[in-house]
Amino acid sequence: MNIEDSMAQRLETIRRRIGQACERAGRSADEVTLLSVSKTFGEAAIREAVALGLTRFGENKAQEIRQKSAPLADCGIEWVMIGHLQTNKAKDVARLAAEVQSVDRLELAQALDRRLQAEGRRIRVLVQLKTSTEPSKYGLAPEELPDFLRTLQAYDTLDVQGLMTLAINSTDEASVRHCFRGLREWCERARQETGLALPRLSMGMSGDFETAIAEGSTEVRIGTAIFGSRPYGDAYYWPENGPVSTSS
Repeated sequence: MNIEDSMAQRLETIRRRIGQACERAGRSADEVTLLSVSKTFGEAAIREAVALGLTRFGENKAQEIRQKSAPLADCGIEWVMIGHLQTNKAKDVARLAAEVQSVDRLELAQALDRRLQAEGRRIRVLVQLKTSTEPSKYGLAPEELPDFLRTLQAYDTLDVQGLMTLAINSTDEASVRHCFRGLREWCERARQETGLALPRLSMGMSGDFETAIAEGSTEVRIGTAIFGSRPYGDAYYWPENGPVSTSS
């Protein structure tokens, strides 16, 4: 293997770029967490990442968390659900995941709460806001956020920590930045209206995380820039829509 293209080298490069982006934004590198996105990658790649010190892994599909959790049970992994979650898949996520970043509707919150009560568990959640106009993107309408957050307070199994978004799939940096800035501004408004701390903003992935950091991201979701090219394209997740931007 070419050492310049090893996972260790790619991870070092990403961490350096995160630090540089934070410095440009006048922020400490400690303010931004890296979430490695392992969707479509197998056990060997994830074990390699664990050996490099990564412990939290984002997945887009509940079935992948289910399939990977048992063979990787010895790794001490925290699984994070970052993709759109159907209510009928809440059982697996409530049993296996430490966090869900894509809570975007009341029926999902209710389904998770029922399953978590049965499991005797409490997990971290982020509310996903829709900040772009693309029909392929999921998320709560921003204007509904304050009332939704107030409703979520009734569910003791859900530890609401902040917001998540997917920016528009565009080469126009201004359009991408608009999505990230929108999430930050809606979060600030929700803090004022609800009194909740909401310390976390999960936004930015392999192609746009530096812009996200400039706009206040506290966590970037990085997949291909760590693991390399995926064996499946984006249409694997949204076959009805064709290629679209995903969560890493």
